[in-house]
Amino acid sequence: MARRDLPLGIVLAGGEGKRLMPLTADRAKPAVPFGGSYRLVDFVLSNLVNAEMRKIAVLTQYKSHSLDRHITTTWRMSTLLENYITPVPAQQRLGPRWYTGSADAILQNFNLIHDENPKHILVFGADHVYRMDPSQMFDEHLDSGAGVTVAAIRMPRSEAHDFGVIELAEDGITIKAFHEKPSDPPAMPGFPDLSLVSMGNYIFRRDVMEEALILDSEDLESRHDLGTNIIPMLTKNGLAKVYDFENNIVPGATERDKGYWRDVGSIDAYYDAHMDLVSIHPIFNLYNREWPLLTNPPSLPPAKFSESGIAQDSIVGAGSIISGGHVNRTVASYDVHVGSGAFIDGSVLMPSVKVGERAVIRRAILDKNVIVEPGAQIGVDLERDRARFTISEGGVVVVGKGVRVTA
Repeated sequence: MARRDLPLGIVLAGGEGKRLMPLTADRAKPAVPFGGSYRLVDFVLSNLVNAEMRKIAVLTQYKSHSLDRHITTTWRMSTLLENYITPVPAQQRLGPRWYTGSADAILQNFNLIHDENPKHILVFGADHVYRMDPSQMFDEHLDSGAGVTVAAIRMPRSEAHDFGVIELAEDGITIKAFHEKPSDPPAMPGFPDLSLVSMGNYIFRRDVMEEALILDSEDLESRHDLGTNIIPMLTKNGLAKVYDFENNIVPGATERDKGYWRDVGSIDAYYDAHMDLVSIHPIFNLYNREWPLLTNPPSLPPAKFSESGIAQDSIVGAGSIISGGHVNRTVASYDVHVGSGAFIDGSVLMPSVKVGERAVIRRAILDKNVIVEPGAQIGVDLERDRARFTISEGGVVVVGKGVRVTA
């Protein structure tokens, strides 16, 4: 495919991530660390870059400093080939207001589209964990002649109420109805326990998108949101079609992790996605070299295990030292130190966490630079923890950035 035919990529990275507090107290949701080495935004950018879609604007808004810095220092493309990945902060081009929704975010950045003059626009979210080859979706979008193509994944009907749910026409590709977070999600024909839900990834024909966004901007009752307003509008006009993620073939994928996609919008979902990484045969495989997950971790020495320190079914990042401690079913990021006699089970340790001697940590998430003093306990007495930390509905204890945990 000729390079000029590829769509302009727009990544929506302005979310507050309120349900991920306190992890988002000091950073935007797409900047939250994940998997020991990455930030959430790295997953969508890796997918686009691997698919040779390398003209990408990342729209940011809330608490965006660490996200902007990560993108500008990590995601450097070759300007010789006219490639770029650039953060675009909210600029109030249409008046003294911030983005009021995802549709308004694109409307306020029409100048980016006009400068590139593409025929198609790819609009993907920045806070999901998955592998995908977007070029396959784009090929199907071109073949179908759709005004917009919506990537969709099959999900248990009992879980679909938190997403946009799609009903298909008889041709199996045209979207007949789009329900945003319905209380009673419709089932897929022939699959009473499954619903087809939107992944929040879209490819638009440029003329269709621009007309829809302008019409939406004139509607005072609109939330100016792609899922709530724009996709239903285009569905009503017969212009929306679906791309079934089940058909996406990623090089190097296994049967176990094929079709993996997680919305990590809550603490429990974020925690569960990490636990997916540390089984003997991971549900999501970070080690697929044929479709690499890209980032730029700091230059640190290899992890070190000393004084009988061990890690079982765990990920341990560079620069970490497990000195006589026991780490089990845990994702430990880079520059983590675990002292002698400490026991950590089923937890997520972000960069530069320090765990003192004889400390015990169970089912917990510790944000960057947390210091756990010798003998302290987290996740052992939830009632005591509730007075000190955040505890999710699923009982996961979350310690915010830079907190010192006393015994």
